[in-house]
Amino acid sequence: MARALLATVAVLALAACVRADSAAVQRGGHDSRHPTIVSLNPCSDAVLTQVADKGQILALSHYSMDPRSSSMDVAQARRFASTGGTAEEVMALQPDVVIAGSFLPPATRAAFERLGMRVEVLGLARTVKDSVAQVRDVARIAGYPDRGEKLVARIEQALDRAAPPPAARPVDAVMWQSGGIVPGANVLVSDLLRHTGFASHSVRRGLGQADVLPLEQVLSDPPQVIFAAGTPGDGENRMLHHPALEALAGTRHAAFAPGLLY
Repeated sequence: MARALLATVAVLALAACVRADSAAVQRGGHDSRHPTIVSLNPCSDAVLTQVADKGQILALSHYSMDPRSSSMDVAQARRFASTGGTAEEVMALQPDVVIAGSFLPPATRAAFERLGMRVEVLGLARTVKDSVAQVRDVARIAGYPDRGEKLVARIEQALDRAAPPPAARPVDAVMWQSGGIVPGANVLVSDLLRHTGFASHSVRRGLGQADVLPLEQVLSDPPQVIFAAGTPGDGENRMLHHPALEALAGTRHAAFAPGLLY
């Protein structure tokens, strides 16, 4: 079951973060159905490379070039140009559409819009249902809704393959990040755990988003599965692989790429 979850997340990560809130005007001089795009968000990067033509994508975010923050295969991301996200870089590329996260400064957004760029501000998806809707949003922005439907079909097929048998008892599992951080109940990865037959160990213990689950508590009340989502090179990652965990005979361990959490 743990393997099925990891395979499902690899597909669902394409949709993990994006919800479009459009504003502004389509620039002239280009095919309005298939606009050129600069993405400043690692999650929209991943979706765009699946649903847009390569020539539409003027740049991806710098996050996708780094395996510690990418939501997609870094080798694939590096086939595209990237931007650090500064207003000057984006303006020089002159895209029809800028896809950004909710932390885009209002002044920067206003500057893009004054230059005739359409700005799509992306929020955070909290459920699998949200993510499926968001794939359709990004495909619509790129002008290829049919490609979005194909990607949605892949996600739904992966979810079906990973679904537990009817009436199966949920498997107690913890998603454990560097430093012992755990996700809350109302985040995408927790909803995905529920869809694939797992129950959140940390939520059962009353922990919320970004709370810390100490090693001692894991040892005294171990889950059935530990998904270790440590950041490579992070000193706090050592706790996730502490030798004492090997003594938990009834607990299975699986690595979980931290870039797929959000």
